[in-house]
Amino acid sequence: MPLLIKNARIVNADKINDQDRDILLDKGKIIKIAPSIKADNVKSVNASGKLVMPGLIDIHVHFRQPGREDKETIETGSKAAAKGGFTTVMCMPNTNPVIDNGMIVEAILEEARRVGLVNVIPIGAITKGQKDQELVDMFELKQAGCLALSDDGKSVVNSQLMRMALQYSKMVGILLIEHCQDPLLTSGGVMNEGNSSTLLGLKADPGISETVIVARDIELARYLDTQVHLAHMSLRRSVELIRFAKSQGIKVTAEACPHHFTLTDDDVKSFDTNTKVNPPLRTRDDVQAIKEGIKDGTIDCIVTDHAPHTREDKEADFDHAPFGMIGLETSVGLTVTELVDKKILSWPEMVEKMSAAPARIVGLENKGVIKEGADADITIIDPQKEWEVKKEDFVSKSKNSPFIGRKFKGYVEVTIYKGKIVYDG
Repeated sequence: MPLLIKNARIVNADKINDQDRDILLDKGKIIKIAPSIKADNVKSVNASGKLVMPGLIDIHVHFRQPGREDKETIETGSKAAAKGGFTTVMCMPNTNPVIDNGMIVEAILEEARRVGLVNVIPIGAITKGQKDQELVDMFELKQAGCLALSDDGKSVVNSQLMRMALQYSKMVGILLIEHCQDPLLTSGGVMNEGNSSTLLGLKADPGISETVIVARDIELARYLDTQVHLAHMSLRRSVELIRFAKSQGIKVTAEACPHHFTLTDDDVKSFDTNTKVNPPLRTRDDVQAIKEGIKDGTIDCIVTDHAPHTREDKEADFDHAPFGMIGLETSVGLTVTELVDKKILSWPEMVEKMSAAPARIVGLENKGVIKEGADADITIIDPQKEWEVKKEDFVSKSKNSPFIGRKFKGYVEVTIYKGKIVYDG
């Protein structure tokens, strides 16, 4: 049945419409946008007082399937994405087995189609088994349905191999996403190296472990005239390096996570293992720099790095608990509360960071914008509604969030994928 959104205040990356519009959706597309639309045999949604945006896109999530379905499945992850306002998500390859061949990609896509709640796109590995030894068959992975490749969770440390990967990816026409962290410098660190790590007596990860890979990949992209995307940036120095690279015309894009513009290494003092993430929470100055980078365009997009873990895994001591927190269901609240409400981003700029830019970076056509002929992927947000994060409200299979008990502003009311309501708050 066609879907008619009434009284929509449309927010695209370039502007908010000054007057409400009606939007008619049918057969997965936006058919018509007009001041008033009358149609028979349609389902209607009244968006009065709400903001209607292009469906949000997250190009960095972990769904754990195949291999760790006790943490998250494509189905439970899709439900979390829909509740969080996301209509497209891209899942990282550090599964078991690793997503490094076409058969695994096809299996994930088949399960995503069966679930049918959001658009799930697998990200293939850069190296076979993520072992930093041998490149994957990039042609095979692209043909199977991958839009990007990454060894996320690990860097491609071998610089010669990364050079070949960038050359190969340019030939194939597929994006490389780099996890920037030199393991020889991290040396098993579990939090940011600084005053807090000294005080707590925890193994420390120095920020230079991130910046040496950031600098290397920028130089490789410059030398080879190729594109590279840098994952989950966390440091002022990383932002400075990327800003300079962009000023030189180097083809680099970058992302940041809500927890890296919200929390600091002081929050680790609680010893809550849900604050153990990779890269680690940094200093207040780094948090400020990430916000500045988001505002001025140095950081192109906001991602969640949604990383579900079981309660049993996270109940280990801080040294041995796994890295990561869930983020799909709190991303909008954190972004609105920390960035939009504090005038760091406008509403159109939020759409740029969470929909238009991700679509552009990975080459998703007809997404990231509300216009006639575009895909009927839409997120409706109540900009004023306040809500509290409650453990029992998560639909993700895992509940590992440090934000439980926090109150946010900005609530996802409705998520529409292919013209169908997949979440109604």
